[in-house]
Amino acid sequence: MKIEPTQEPVLATQTEPVLTAAERARAMRKFIVFSLIGVLMFLTPLYWDNKWTIGLGIVADSVRAVVKPYLPITAVCIVVLSAVLSVAVAVLKPQWSRQDTAFAAIFRVNWLWLLLRVLGAVFIVMIYTQTGPEWVISANTGGVILNDLNPVLIPFFFFAMLLLPFLVDYGLMEYVGTLLRKPFQKMFRLPGRAAIDATASWLGSGTVGVLITSQQYEKGFYSQREAAVIATSFSLASVAFSLLITDFIGIPHLFVPFYLTVVLSGIAAAFIMPRIPPLSRKKDQYHPKSGKQISEDAQAEGSAHARAVEQAVRRAHAMPGFGKVTAHSFQVLADVYLGLMPVVFAIGTLALALSEYTSLFTVLSYPIVPLLELLRIPEAAAAAPAMLVGFADMFLPAVLGKGIENEMTKFVIACVSMTQVIYMTEVGALILKARLGLNILELFLIFLLRTLITLPIIVLMAHWVVFA
Repeated sequence: MKIEPTQEPVLATQTEPVLTAAERARAMRKFIVFSLIGVLMFLTPLYWDNKWTIGLGIVADSVRAVVKPYLPITAVCIVVLSAVLSVAVAVLKPQWSRQDTAFAAIFRVNWLWLLLRVLGAVFIVMIYTQTGPEWVISANTGGVILNDLNPVLIPFFFFAMLLLPFLVDYGLMEYVGTLLRKPFQKMFRLPGRAAIDATASWLGSGTVGVLITSQQYEKGFYSQREAAVIATSFSLASVAFSLLITDFIGIPHLFVPFYLTVVLSGIAAAFIMPRIPPLSRKKDQYHPKSGKQISEDAQAEGSAHARAVEQAVRRAHAMPGFGKVTAHSFQVLADVYLGLMPVVFAIGTLALALSEYTSLFTVLSYPIVPLLELLRIPEAAAAAPAMLVGFADMFLPAVLGKGIENEMTKFVIACVSMTQVIYMTEVGALILKARLGLNILELFLIFLLRTLITLPIIVLMAHWVVFA
């Protein structure tokens, strides 16, 4: 994304101004109140309407119930507008597009992104009007994107962008990052503030985690390597979606061991992945417009908690007025809607069509069958395609696994699908959009490596603990 940060953070190594007692008190109130709002909306599991979710999910679901009939045509307007303006900028180069503004930057894209936006626009018009080849307009391909995924994404991104500053801009990242600096540096080769990304992803949503990471990279808090590691290692699907997966595939009674297994194998993958290619080869270079804006090696006097509070208070004090923060949130929202949604429709429809109308994923999964048999997984041939199809969409493994009879195999499929992280209809497309130095081939390699790392751990847990 090319949106500028609302406030340039202060380097930890710079001479920091002394705050008056009144300024410190106001900043402390902002830090506590606004951060509590962020924790409640993004990180606190809540039992609502007979299911576990988070505050953001409750708000988005409530609004979705009211506006759902209008969401398909809304998506059509957004995707078509993005394609038309992107083509106009590429061909006609109007005066407004040559200005250095956030809005103009949304439509100045290279030829690949332009192609994806145009393809997404063509697909969504076909799907909405039900005119075109069956592999595009089918309820199992384009229909899934327009009628199942789109109603989730539009309200979710709207409220996520407006509420995200409470979580990341008023000191919570600095507070948690200071406290967890050493563990995260040693275990995952990451700055301590990445801990809040992990929490937001695992308890909130993988897309939220990627959004936080991309914004922190743009503001100079993460290097490109750190941002790539965080986005591909901690962007697990939410607790709410985990419950949905176990219920859909038919093992809701195993949710607790299921989620514990997902967390254990996810931590193992997060420990290994930064130490092997392609992530280990990424450079510690910072966003060209921001540069490095923090040094967690710098230490102030006092306890870790005192240093954490001091960093949080100074961050809260440095934030501009609420109006500017809200305006910036709408700029980011426009970038997400106009930049990401066309890509979701283009890549998502193609991926689902390959899964539904070709044997590509079945053929590609042939080498996995002997591995599953070696690991003593029942119905290995039926389970193998589910190990790869998740690259297209996170829900597809559960769709394939639902028809399998063996409960252990269902358990393994569900766990693996949650730890693979890279789903091109959501997280994968968002990572590409964020320009974290990862291309689609590297994302597929990361997807495969995460599968190979987590699969043996999940199988061991299934054989020795869950189904012992």
